Amino acid sequence: MDILSVEHLSKNFGANKIIEDLTFSVQEHSIFGFIGQNGAGKTTTMKMVLGLLKPTSGNITVCGEHVTYGETKTNKYIGYLPDIPEFYGYMKPYEYLKLCGEITGLSSEKIKSKSEELLTLVDLDKANKKIGGFSRGMKQRLGIAQALLNEPKLLICDEPTSALDPIGRKEILDILYQVKGKTTVVFSTHILSDVERICDHIALLHGGKIALSGTLSDVKSKHKQDGLLIEFASQTDTRAFLDAPQLVPYITNVEQNNTRLILHTQDVQKLEVAVIAIISERHLLPIKFEVLEPTLESLFMEVVK
Repeated sequence: MDILSVEHLSKNFGANKIIEDLTFSVQEHSIFGFIGQNGAGKTTTMKMVLGLLKPTSGNITVCGEHVTYGETKTNKYIGYLPDIPEFYGYMKPYEYLKLCGEITGLSSEKIKSKSEELLTLVDLDKANKKIGGFSRGMKQRLGIAQALLNEPKLLICDEPTSALDPIGRKEILDILYQVKGKTTVVFSTHILSDVERICDHIALLHGGKIALSGTLSDVKSKHKQDGLLIEFASQTDTRAFLDAPQLVPYITNVEQNNTRLILHTQDVQKLEVAVIAIISERHLLPIKFEVLEPTLESLFMEVVK
């Protein structure tokens, strides 16, 4: 089942086309990475999903219901964490969640049980101090707890890790991965390693359009370029390897950076056999030898260059 469906979505600001004919869907209980450079239109798209910005054209549905600008009925299904969440700094975490629960009409028993559960989830159950003294990472974690208070079907996070240190980023990613079984997560980012760490599906936004989309494994397999990386400890070994005539029938191109070689081929298995034979015959000992797989970073750079 698709929790979120976006069809032929476009958004213009005057003569500027920000989003153009965007179509993608997000499956239930998945973690969907919405990737793009800063200014690519990720936040604009999310605001249209939330009904806070009027599309120029196109259609959005959340849990099968149409999103209408200015009417936020579908937001009952959504928890939202903006890139810079704001809080009442004089409150403590439980007090803030209690206020949010009361505003949304939760019973006092529900507020208490959910607040305790969520503060434990985000590791703030022992943080009995005012939010104004929180670090950026603590505020992001509290923002996730607040966004999950109403048990949403869809959790939308806008650049949740962009301003955090490596420890803070890992904490946020771990939380998002943990809640996957209870909700569906969409998060926008330009940090590609975060996407590769936890996402099932991705969409890469460039020039207002989806340039790549699908599961990570499918995207990589469709853009696979067969090749081998081999690295030697010395220039002598590198030259001895490259001089081997057995290589010629199997390589289409060689990229060399000092003693590091990337061998491109039409048949990686035959090239592997030839390389191993050369290494054995010439008594060479490479310090690195691997079959190349496309990374999300290499695909991203190929799209945006």
